[in-house]
Formats: sequence, structure tokens, C-alpha cells
Amino acid sequence: MENTLKIEFNQLLEKASSGAFNDDFLEILANRFSGQVIFSTSFSYEDQVVTHLIKNLNIDIFTLDTGRLFEQTYETWTSSRAFFKKNIKAYYPDPESLQQFVSENGPDSFYQSVEKRKACCNIRKVIPLKRALQGYKVWITGLRSEHSAGRKEMPQLEWDPDHQIIKFHPILHWTTEQVTDYVQANHLPYNHLHKKGFVSIGCEPCTRAIKEGEDFRAGRWWWEDADKKECGLHVHQ
Repeated sequence: MENTLKIEFNQLLEKASSGAFNDDFLEILANRFSGQVIFSTSFSYEDQVVTHLIKNLNIDIFTLDTGRLFEQTYETWTSSRAFFKKNIKAYYPDPESLQQFVSENGPDSFYQSVEKRKACCNIRKVIPLKRALQGYKVWITGLRSEHSAGRKEMPQLEWDPDHQIIKFHPILHWTTEQVTDYVQANHLPYNHLHKKGFVSIGCEPCTRAIKEGEDFRAGRWWWEDADKKECGLHVHQ
């Protein structure tokens, strides 16, 4: 028997094919799945825009604190709580799993191989994400298609079979200029690392500013091949 939520997803998809992805779609989701919609933020430019779009909607917000974030990210977290007046749930790695991994491999073993880096991401982000999404039916993200080649053909509304959840990317087709203009026009708090060449901001040891001419993801896991640069949070069909 087909998953009931998957049936609802297909119904939404049918409506979307007739142009339902307008400015009211977030509100439609919040009303249709009351109390079961959640947004994941890393306090990036994009996520600040989405937080502003949902600030008056019945949509929960969470963030993943890996324990290796930039100080500027924590500062943005603090200023965002004050500005948006929204509670932001925090999820952390399982301490025993993290303790075992670091004890066996060292604190910076993610530089040694893709396998160890992905294992670190799994403990610090992927497993906590699964906990964060439990009990929800819709997951809102701040993903944009410009961020990586793998996201160019990504649908704005998709079914995530791994988490058995509907996934919606409200600003998927926004340009960088649209995002930064929106942040400026609405005086939103933002991570000041963005002004220093940091585009995609993750854990401090795994993120650097990009150089002129480099793509958006060049600053993440810069020591790896470009086609390996995903952490497992967003797996697209």
C-alpha cells in the first residue's frame, strides 16, 4: 500500500505542474501540514531569507551544531534569535559516537580520506538530521541551484525516500543577487564571513573563502575532487 504522505506529495506535485509554486506555497504547506513542517538553517544568506519568509508561519526551525562551527556562525545564530523572535531547535552529535570516532582517528582525520571525512559528516550532521526530522512531514531548505552542478536539475518540490518526507526548496531558482538584495532590503542579520569570500559556510576546518573564478562549492572540502563534495544531508533522486 502506498505511503499516505507520498500520495499527498503526488497531489501537491500535480497542483505544482499548473503553477502552484507561488509566494503562497509556504503558507499552503504550513496550513495543510499544521505543526509538521520544519526548516533547517545554517544561518547562511539563503537561510536568513527563508527564515524571514516563514517568520509568521507555523513552521519550526532547527540547526545542526556540529561542534566545529565558526564563531561568526554562533554570532549569527544569536542575532537571528533576537531579530526573528523564533525559537531555533539545536541538534548535536551523539557524544559516545563522536568520542569513539575522534579517539580512534584523531580530531582532524577528515583530511586523510574521503571515507573518514564522510564518516565525520555522518556523525556530526547526517545522524542528528534524522533525529531533527522525526515526526515531521515537510522539510523546508534554503538550497539554490547555483550552489553546485548536482543541483541544477533538482526539482523545487521533491520526495525524500531516505527520510520519508516531502522536501521543498522555496528559493531554489533565486540568483545570488536576488538573495543578497533581499537580505539588505530587509536588514536581516547575516554571517559576516560572507563578506570575506565565504560562500558556502560549514564547519571551520572544512571551509575556506573562494578565490576569484572558483565555483560556489570550491571552499568546501577543498582538498577533495569536486564530484565528491556532498556530506549526505541532501540526497536527490
